[in-house]
Amino acid sequence: MRIACLGWGSLIWKPGVLPVAGEWKQDGPRLPIEFSRISDGGELATAICLNADPVPVLWAWLDVDNLFTAIQLLKQREAVPAERNDGIGSLKVTDTSAGLLAEWAKARNIDALIWTALPPRNDHVENCIPPIEQAVAYLTALQGETREHARDYIQRVPAQIDTAYRRIIVESLGWQS
Repeated sequence: MRIACLGWGSLIWKPGVLPVAGEWKQDGPRLPIEFSRISDGGELATAICLNADPVPVLWAWLDVDNLFTAIQLLKQREAVPAERNDGIGSLKVTDTSAGLLAEWAKARNIDALIWTALPPRNDHVENCIPPIEQAVAYLTALQGETREHARDYIQRVPAQIDTAYRRIIVESLGWQS
């Protein structure tokens, strides 16, 4: 089974236990991604955000031969508790699979896809998107190592993840992307 992983954040430069085979490719599908998840590490992380404009994400082959193992490894990398049934998205591609994501995968001979599906989070509330003003105020208030980590995150996310929040954050805080 040929399995690929979609990525748009720290997974790209820090895959951890996820067995990425080769380089991340830039011709991924367009997904609605935004800097909308206040992460445990303090950064304003990228997440699928259904009201965001779609951007082209990255993808990479995985050196694993079954979908269950791939999902478990991504759960481990993302620190998603085993009992949690969300947090990781997957798609097994068949001849009858339909939709933009399935068609994109079929064109690349991908049998299955996985991705991080942790929702936006604001003030420890899942599925709550911080308004941009609040996101900028949050990042502005960070200090020390947490602030450096948050700035590093925004700077390291690939440039093709060009979102509305990113442009405002870079302009407001002077953080080069």
